[in-house]
Amino acid sequence: MAATACLYPTYAEGADGDAQIPLPDPDDDNRIGALVLFKYDVTGLRFCPAQAPSRFRVEDFSLRRVPRGAALWRMLGPTARTPGGLARRIVRFVMSALRGGVSQATDMLYRDYRRRLLPEDLGDYASWVARYDTLTTERMEELRVRAERLGPTAPLLSILLPVYQTPERWLRRCIESVIAQAYPRWQLCIVDDASPDARVMEVLEEYSDEDDRIEVVRREVNGHISEASNSALAIARGSHVALLDHDDELRPHALLEMAEAIVAGPDIELLYSDEDKIDADGRRFDPYFKPDFDPDLLRSQNYVCHFTVIKADLVRAIGGFRKGFEGSQDHDLILRCTERLAPGQVKHVPKVLYHWRAIPGSTALTRDAKDYASSAGARAVGEHLERRHPGARAEELSHGHYRVHWSLPAQAPKVSLVVPTRDRVGLLRMCVESILGRTTYPDFEIVVVDNQSSEPEALAYLSQLEHRERVRVLRYDSPFNYSAINNWAARQCDGAVIGLVNNDIEVISPGWLEEMVSQAMRPEVGAVGAMLYYPNETIQHAGVVLGVHGVAAHLYAGMPRGYPGHGGRARVAQSLSAVTGACLLVRRASYEQVGGLDESLQVAFNDIDFCLRLQAAGYRNIWTPFAELYHHESASRGSEDTDEKKQRFAREVDLMQRRWGSELSSDPAYNPNLSLASLCCELSSPPRDAPAPH
Repeated sequence: MAATACLYPTYAEGADGDAQIPLPDPDDDNRIGALVLFKYDVTGLRFCPAQAPSRFRVEDFSLRRVPRGAALWRMLGPTARTPGGLARRIVRFVMSALRGGVSQATDMLYRDYRRRLLPEDLGDYASWVARYDTLTTERMEELRVRAERLGPTAPLLSILLPVYQTPERWLRRCIESVIAQAYPRWQLCIVDDASPDARVMEVLEEYSDEDDRIEVVRREVNGHISEASNSALAIARGSHVALLDHDDELRPHALLEMAEAIVAGPDIELLYSDEDKIDADGRRFDPYFKPDFDPDLLRSQNYVCHFTVIKADLVRAIGGFRKGFEGSQDHDLILRCTERLAPGQVKHVPKVLYHWRAIPGSTALTRDAKDYASSAGARAVGEHLERRHPGARAEELSHGHYRVHWSLPAQAPKVSLVVPTRDRVGLLRMCVESILGRTTYPDFEIVVVDNQSSEPEALAYLSQLEHRERVRVLRYDSPFNYSAINNWAARQCDGAVIGLVNNDIEVISPGWLEEMVSQAMRPEVGAVGAMLYYPNETIQHAGVVLGVHGVAAHLYAGMPRGYPGHGGRARVAQSLSAVTGACLLVRRASYEQVGGLDESLQVAFNDIDFCLRLQAAGYRNIWTPFAELYHHESASRGSEDTDEKKQRFAREVDLMQRRWGSELSSDPAYNPNLSLASLCCELSSPPRDAPAPH
């Protein structure tokens, strides 16, 4: 399979463009031809013919500007993959131009052209695996060399493998995946939990006779998976233990990656990797490319799961696996381990190192296959909360994840909701009346900040609001500056919690403020963001990802309400690097500690910068899907459609890139195997942690 040639443009300072432009595969004459869009002036251009070691020769390379008309015709025309359909594309383009304008129609046409131009399998996981995550003979030899470099003092890793009535086919595949490891310093601790079928023990003894690194114990009485795992732990000699299910498989470099991370970070006590699923025919699918360690996400789902390696002394210190949590015994173990660790002692290795077997009856195929596992997980989270956060409680959700209900103080803190506005009385009325009419939180005020409204209806409504209970109206008679308006208004309020609310927000869930305030009052939490929908019931905001489109963008924007997100993360509360200021809550003390919003960021990215400064101060920003509101998206401010606004936007992009630099391309909440050109966690081609092209 071809290996995806790419262009890497360097844009003029302050411009926001694609960091990487994949090119189509060569044609029969070994030529690559494509129309590419440079969104801004380009100051440098790198060409990388492949993303993996390969042999190639470049005989000619040319780049020429194409007139707009010619570019339009080429985008409408055929590609190698789609030779027909010209008339249909022309009609679709004309209809789109009539509905949304030529500019929008051209953008849509270019995206369609790119889709038709690039290999059909570029976003397909099986093909991504073939291109970027297949271990060839040469790569396996490289892995063995890396293992040898670690030397004889490298850590011994003990793999805990409880077994019960495992079908022989899957049991052999599981054990042989350990034997095939490039890293040799391992001990496989197998415990047969009194399987009735004698063949299980026969197979195990066959392997233990052939390899003295494999130790087998048979329990006389079936004790279920927690007790069987503890029996395996009892014979483990390694400095670290690894968790393996009896019908799953390890990648050949799984132990090597973990051992290298342990050697590089001696303080690390728990490590986990990305994972995917594998079917009965060995086909890989449904990867979970995870974020770095996030205790809130761990309370919402056992995302750490596979492949997990833990310091053996830590596992023994907490008492090993607990009986009564079968089905979620790993989740319970990981929660109890991480309670004793600082965040820096938990290491995420962003590579797929584990194949979770997806066969009928397994939780890999459907969470409903083991209802008891979900219930046990809810109890594990609940007991964790009792130990660490008394007053909080866990709720089991229908899709096998969990919601934590955080308690409010006995005296609910006052919330000052700051709502900047200018004219557009219909929007403001919708916002204010929905807050007043639907919000059940007991102590809040709405602080409407009028920024030079002039329309008579707007002025009349503002006058009415001055006499409404729970509403104050302030006048800000200066040019629009979102940051300055909110900072000034916050100083006029006395709420212990500050809420930044756009005037085009409409409340959906009555308990939205209870949910957000209960999160915001946690001492470790900075900003709290909500689930926002467009009026057409598609997602507008499910958190912010850094680096997408150059600075940051809203995750899952445009996807339908109820969309689960990658790994089901759009359904659960979690830590994110940033949330939108369209509906953001923060404790006043934290707001003032970091200096509020940066007033040099007048319109764009002030919320992102604010969240990053909170994060730098040691707080974690939280996004919750359990506070739901509509967002009619900046309708009162208008679009960036003048040269002055475009220049201001470019300056703000430049400021963010200079201030936050590499952090924008390495969001800890967003895996490097996911694309910065996508809002929906599409695969990055190539992965962003691949070696830089030369």
